[in-house]
Amino acid sequence: MSSYDVIIIGSGPGGYVCAIRCAQLGLKTAVVEGRDTLGGTCLNIGCIPSKALLHATHMLHEAEHNFAAMGLKGKTQSVDWKQMMSYKNDTIATNTKGIEFLFKKNKIDWLKGWGSIPEIGKVKVGDDLHDAKNIIIASGSEVSSLKGVKIDEENIVSSTGALELAKIPKKLIVIGAGVIGLELGSVYKRLGADVTVIEFLDTITPGMDAEIQKGFKKILAKQGLKFIMGAAVQGVERKNNKTSVAYKLRKDDSEHTLDADTVLVSTGRRPYTDGLGLTELGVEISERGQIKTDSHYKTNINGIYALGDCIDGPMLAHKAEDEGMACAEGLAGQKPHVNYRVIPGVIYTHPEVANVGKNEEQLKEDGQDYKVGKFSFMGNGRAKANFASDGFVKILADKVTDRILGAHIIGPMAGDLIHEICVAMEFGASAEDLARTCHAHPTYSEAVREAALACGDGAIHA
Repeated sequence: MSSYDVIIIGSGPGGYVCAIRCAQLGLKTAVVEGRDTLGGTCLNIGCIPSKALLHATHMLHEAEHNFAAMGLKGKTQSVDWKQMMSYKNDTIATNTKGIEFLFKKNKIDWLKGWGSIPEIGKVKVGDDLHDAKNIIIASGSEVSSLKGVKIDEENIVSSTGALELAKIPKKLIVIGAGVIGLELGSVYKRLGADVTVIEFLDTITPGMDAEIQKGFKKILAKQGLKFIMGAAVQGVERKNNKTSVAYKLRKDDSEHTLDADTVLVSTGRRPYTDGLGLTELGVEISERGQIKTDSHYKTNINGIYALGDCIDGPMLAHKAEDEGMACAEGLAGQKPHVNYRVIPGVIYTHPEVANVGKNEEQLKEDGQDYKVGKFSFMGNGRAKANFASDGFVKILADKVTDRILGAHIIGPMAGDLIHEICVAMEFGASAEDLARTCHAHPTYSEAVREAALACGDGAIHA
């Protein structure tokens, strides 16, 4: 029996980051992982492979639509699907091997296998039992399907299967207009598929600023994605080499069917805690299947902690990473803090969409007196030169104090641009602070400064 200060169950972004921080702080650390590779869902079947395909297909889009205008002429691009899959897999391997290197560098033990907690202070992996002063559950999440819809990962697929299709479908139906569905829908649209998105609600990207939702949907529709909104899916059936989706429109209860080669079920994720033995231990679980923790990530059972997708909050890799570092630092006697008001969200379509803080609807609901500063990328010289002028930056600030309350961006590199606003919010900056900060020209980031200026006397290039 081996003994550790900390054993972490799960090697996703929350787990592996927590492990590295624990090791850096002098704690003897091990990580339990049953996959053949480290990195969890994110590196193996989520964030990393999907971004590889988004990048590859965006390059294809640029070649097909913008190269000629820039004087780049020659052989027409064709898609070698097998090679694109190989590129995606090489990207995964590079990242997962990088985590293995970091484990060796920081002297973290990888306990290979699926873990369970038979009793307090013990972790079982296969037939081996290990002692742990502290156990951290970072087991992540799994795909949540619709009732009555059976995912076979061939014709009716989750995001996992959508990243491993044997061929590019001629017709793809995406059930759910959230982040994952729109990203993968964009991938296959660029590859030539006829893509239709079916969404239960009347808006895409639930919870996002309404103006962003409207503008984003318009841009995606211009790119060729079709939308059926306010539709409740009744079932999915595979028949005669076609997959049929039956749905009912909520506005009039009319029933419809739509056929496709492939159906992507993208209706969210749920915490994955099966087989850990939490019920037997008496660990408190919420109605939504999330492990209940206090502000220090401690469960109701001494010595057992949890973080990431399996607890409350947005299911984001970077949120899990922050929690992993904070949990490790807490165990080492430090006083860490995660500011949940400043956690950005990003959709990696083209253009990208990013947000942080409150949206207008939330501010209105809170009774907040606020002002809005907006700037279109149409007024940004770099964006126009790069055929990337769709979208805008929107900053929300307190009407009295000018303190930044939130920001929402549709546009080129939005996922990177959002972070200067995150830093500003973390330090309690005002929109004027941002507006008075010199930004290099020509850069996309000038649009952020212009939006901040628009919170005051007005943008310069609007």
